[in-house]
Amino acid sequence: MDKGIFAGLKVLDCASFIAAPAAATVLSDFGADVIKIEPPGAGDPYRNLPNLPGYPTGEHNFAWLLEARNKKSIALDLAKPEAQAVLYKLVAEADVFITNMPPPVRAKLGITYDHLAHLNDRLIYASFTGYGEKGEEANKPGFDSNAYWARSGLMDLVRADTDTTPARSVAGMGDHPCAMAFYGAIVTALYQREKTGKGSHVASNLMANGVWAASVLAQAKLCGAKFGERRPRERALNAVANHYQCKDGRWLILSLLSEEKQFPTLAKCLGREDLIADPRFATKADRHARSVELIKILDETFATRDLAEWRRILDGNGLVFGVVAILDDIPNDKQMLDNEVLVPFENDTMLTINSPIWIDGARKVQPRKPPAVGEHSDEILRGAGYDEAAIKQLRSSGAVG
Repeated sequence: MDKGIFAGLKVLDCASFIAAPAAATVLSDFGADVIKIEPPGAGDPYRNLPNLPGYPTGEHNFAWLLEARNKKSIALDLAKPEAQAVLYKLVAEADVFITNMPPPVRAKLGITYDHLAHLNDRLIYASFTGYGEKGEEANKPGFDSNAYWARSGLMDLVRADTDTTPARSVAGMGDHPCAMAFYGAIVTALYQREKTGKGSHVASNLMANGVWAASVLAQAKLCGAKFGERRPRERALNAVANHYQCKDGRWLILSLLSEEKQFPTLAKCLGREDLIADPRFATKADRHARSVELIKILDETFATRDLAEWRRILDGNGLVFGVVAILDDIPNDKQMLDNEVLVPFENDTMLTINSPIWIDGARKVQPRKPPAVGEHSDEILRGAGYDEAAIKQLRSSGAVG
């Protein structure tokens, strides 16, 4: 049975919250053996996310299910020398060590690159931060809401117009793209190790990923380009690359880049063949010059039918459009299910969100439910060579939970 591309790869996830642990989750999807290192007692603070004000409520810890699937947990109080000694034994046999703790905390707990690299010259030390590891903000904590979303300019850029407030992000919106970049850094380092036999220190950060996400317009600014006014939807410059509200309150977005060819088709689908010969909209230049007039017409037209009906009408006519989805759509999204974007947990019908990479001939493991705090502590310690007396001593000292 295929156990995955990374079967046998040993990964230590000594990180918290989303971006860095999620990179470890992707490695686990392809078969890596991932050990979650978390404090005894409450464990990783991320376990508590659904209990914070404003988050959805329910019987399942949705955040932990997503980020900690497939992993094993050992509870170590890394403030204690005995726990650090356990970690060092694990590091000596590991392939990848992942952390996003602030640099001063790493130094205090003895988990900096310099602390660990000499223990294992094949180790990939993967470091994730908010603002990078140099400069005056190197020690500054960051979350995707501030270091990714706000710092990059995205928070300002996506608001409807200059008169509306900056747009708030949603949980993990920047962290998960960052996780894929971090995963890429780790895998690149593993490839380098195949060539050199040596491990290395790899890094990524929220700020860099945020500006990368905003990079088309950020690059324009770096090139000294002139920017036009931010126009509201009703005054967009291109009516056929705009979003429209349907009768039932749902929205769709048109993306007709081959406008000269597709505008007549759109007009027919909308039952507005008169627009094809309307001299106001005869050419692409005319339509752009009178975009406000055309948007008003399309607003009135789309408001006459529900979204589902417009989807049936527009589909199959070569028109590029998308549904502005709501969360209620996702569990039954057939395209997502058919493409294994959503997959069930092992021995369960509950779905989870797959990592967005597929490789022909390489099966992913079926997602396994995440561990309780320290659920595998004894198993991991035995695997590291500790006997029962030593394990008992570590537990009595509070170094292991």
